[in-house]
Amino acid sequence: MAIPHSLTRAARNAVQTSPILQDPAALRAPNRPQLRRYEVLSLLPNGDIAETRHIAPALPLFESAFSAFTRGALIETDRGPVAIEDLLPGDHVLTHEGKSEMVLWRGQTRLVPGQPGKNNRNHKLTRFMSDSFGMQVPMSCVLAGPSARILRTPAHLRHLSDGEPMLTPVQEFQDGLNIVETAPPTPVELFHIALSRHAVIRVGGLEFETYHPGENTLRTTSHAMRALFLNLFPHIDEITDFGRLCALRTGDGPVDAIVA
Repeated sequence: MAIPHSLTRAARNAVQTSPILQDPAALRAPNRPQLRRYEVLSLLPNGDIAETRHIAPALPLFESAFSAFTRGALIETDRGPVAIEDLLPGDHVLTHEGKSEMVLWRGQTRLVPGQPGKNNRNHKLTRFMSDSFGMQVPMSCVLAGPSARILRTPAHLRHLSDGEPMLTPVQEFQDGLNIVETAPPTPVELFHIALSRHAVIRVGGLEFETYHPGENTLRTTSHAMRALFLNLFPHIDEITDFGRLCALRTGDGPVDAIVA
């Protein structure tokens, strides 16, 4: 993604003046990480909404927290379907269990799906056609971002779950017919949300997870990078504040964690 000159200058100044971005491991690398702008809305203890903008590395750790849902994705809430861009901290969404949970955090960024990321990372979107999983599932087309996971297990991964549904990356369902990869050549706004606990919510009729970094995500991350990452989430103090995963989850390797 081409970064505007003003943003490039801001990123350069941030790297030069902020010790937290000067991660020794990153600076020793042959190619320093590209930087990206991330926008955050978070709920403050007094009920106000804080809006902050951050410059941080364009690395999977950061990008995955902001790139699950595309603009226009309809989230089931206690007042009916609401587009993700209109959903604010303090609103209540409905989980797949029928419970109402408050949104504490919403993240937003912009990616160009048709342009490979650093090290050719895939930023492509996944389009679920209507009736992809049966009659009216989903009822209409659903477009998901690269970090989205749904509560469903494809046939080739069922040996991992012992019959239990898993939170599976949307890319695993692409069949080239009803569920396809798409890569617009222009910037796309992407979003994610976090609740007080990890949960499964309904988006356009499909069951997607809310944001959780994973229980083992930061174990090998440097202190500086960990601090920079946690700074994106004003509603938490430690990584453990995200709680436990609500379901089995698979990603880049084996199942990530057990059900809480």
